[in-house]
Formats: sequence, structure tokens, C-alpha cells
Amino acid sequence: MTRSTRQQQRTTGTSTGETTGATNGDAWVVAPAPVGDTESLALLREYFTDVANRYYRLHFDRDGTAEEIETGLADTPSDHLAPPTGVFLLGRYAGGADACAGLRVLDATTVELTRVYVRPSRRGTGGGSRLLAAVEEAARSLGAGRIVLDTRLDLVEARALYTRHGYREIPAYGNSPYAEVWYGKELAPERPPGEVRADG
Repeated sequence: MTRSTRQQQRTTGTSTGETTGATNGDAWVVAPAPVGDTESLALLREYFTDVANRYYRLHFDRDGTAEEIETGLADTPSDHLAPPTGVFLLGRYAGGADACAGLRVLDATTVELTRVYVRPSRRGTGGGSRLLAAVEEAARSLGAGRIVLDTRLDLVEARALYTRHGYREIPAYGNSPYAEVWYGKELAPERPPGEVRADG
């Protein structure tokens, strides 16, 4: 593999922490955490600042102002990402809280994935894949058989991560003013421990 090819792999990774060459996702530990804890709130603030600034750069050629960021945070609380209406997951890499994801219960069988974020310093370490694996486990624990999400078209890295992990475009749902594309994934039933597959 040439040096330029390796560099291209690094620069085409997702904003949620995945690159085509990432192999060390086992270094991540993902577990539920209180959405109101200091670590959780810090990651949620970084997540919102990151996606908001990408929006402002795309449409206004500038970062969001401090007032715009604070207003946006106030208008999009994450209180619903706690039992019984949801769950918040915190990802730790080498002990540090460096990633997050949330699930919101929509109905008896469907949850919505939101707030997926990996700190820039940890991108390329397999964090995105590890988060999505933990998301599926958490969704099943909530009794869900389906995960849906919405996102923006400009968040191309995140969209690539979702499609690599089995998410497919679905019809629009909800009324978010920033949603431009919607994805869904049907969860396969979890096999009991020790069950042998018929195909070997």
C-alpha cells in the first residue's frame, strides 16, 4: 500500500470515529451512563458544537457564534435519553470518556438513534463500529426490533458508517427541520448462548 493510499484512508474516515483501516475497536468499552453526568454533558456539548459548526460553515461560511451554540443546546435537550424513554451510552478509550450515542424509544418495537459522536482525537480507532454494536445491544434490551435515525446530507462520513453497518434509507419520519435523509435497520433476533446455527 502506498503512502498516499494510507493517507487517503485516514482522511476519508467518518466524523463518528471510523476509518477503513481501523482495527483496534477492542480498545473501546461502551456502557450505559446517566445522560446528566458531567462526562455525558461535556460530550453532548462537543457533539452539538461539531455538527452545528459544520452546518454554519456549509451555509454561512463561518462557525456558529457562542450565542447560537447555547441557544441550540437549550432547544435540543437530551433528557429523554434516560429510562424509561431511552438510554445514553458512553464510550471509553484507555479509560477516558471519548464517545457517546443515545437511543430514544419511539414505540413498542422501534428506537431512534441520536447523538452519535467520537472525539476527534479518537477518530480512526474503531469507536464508531464499537458504538453501533453497543447500540444494537441496548436497543434489544429496550425490547426494540428496529433502529431508525435521521441525519443531514453533508454528514457524509456518518452516513457511510451507518450504511457499512447495515442501515438502509427509509421514508421520512418525524419533523426535524435539519433532517435530510433517514435510515433504518431491522435487528436480527439474538440467539441464546450456545445455540448452533443450522448452516454450521
